[in-house]
Amino acid sequence: MIGTESISRVIGQDVYDESGSKIGSASEVYLDDETGQPEWLTVRTGLFGTKESFVPIRNADLTNDGLRVPVSKERVKDAPKIDTDGHLSPQEEQELYRYYGMGTDTTTTNTTGMAGTQTSGMADTQTTGMAQTETTNVHGTVGRDTSGPTTDNAMTRSEERLSVGTRAEEVGRARLRKFVVTENVTETVPVSREEVRVEREPITDANVGNAMDGPAISEEEHEVVLHAERPVVAKEAVPVERVRLDVDTVTDTETVSDSVRKEQIEMEGAEGTRGNALDRDRDGHIG
Repeated sequence: MIGTESISRVIGQDVYDESGSKIGSASEVYLDDETGQPEWLTVRTGLFGTKESFVPIRNADLTNDGLRVPVSKERVKDAPKIDTDGHLSPQEEQELYRYYGMGTDTTTTNTTGMAGTQTSGMADTQTTGMAQTETTNVHGTVGRDTSGPTTDNAMTRSEERLSVGTRAEEVGRARLRKFVVTENVTETVPVSREEVRVEREPITDANVGNAMDGPAISEEEHEVVLHAERPVVAKEAVPVERVRLDVDTVTDTETVSDSVRKEQIEMEGAEGTRGNALDRDRDGHIG
């Protein structure tokens, strides 16, 4: 069972249904005005956590993994759409009780307020209807909240801020592929050959002996072998370079725009009120 001492541990926890399926994340805890005990929990659901649904926290269990509630994820998905404005009206709470099949006290109806805010209860209901009790600001200030339960001596003005970041995602792939092509290569290589040349020499004292060797008149043949070079082509595979893929990071800038909401506070019914003119726009709005 979740008690008031566990509220700070509940906020921000992952919320799981009775079968262990994740529903979303815990946003706010609402306390029963009469008992002061946690009664409802708002759970942020959806892709970006922009939707909030009310879930009963009465019989929930807080574990190391998160918060387990005794309802199904589909039940929470179709829960009544109720504004998370810090306080539940009796009608809104009755609607939630009926939807989740939870029993309530038929004599007294309690309103429920968000944990951490000062809320006021409703008087016991009679057959003639329900009367709201008059409340006084607990801080003793002059102002009184007429639009809901008394909180403190000032309003809180909030506005949305853009939180812009980046995420890495795959945008494409590059690959190296090796294949074989054939091309003609022309090279010039010098070649040599032997040609016959006839040499004639006169008879001298030096060669007369060789000239007179043999018969005076005869038939004779002499031959010489001629040689020539022919081009020869041989191929071999040799490594010429190494190729690899690498990446470079290039930083560009992109402009991101979105709409944000902000609260403005205006004052009515008071003439001549002093204030800081720098904090007001032309319509008299603060902020």
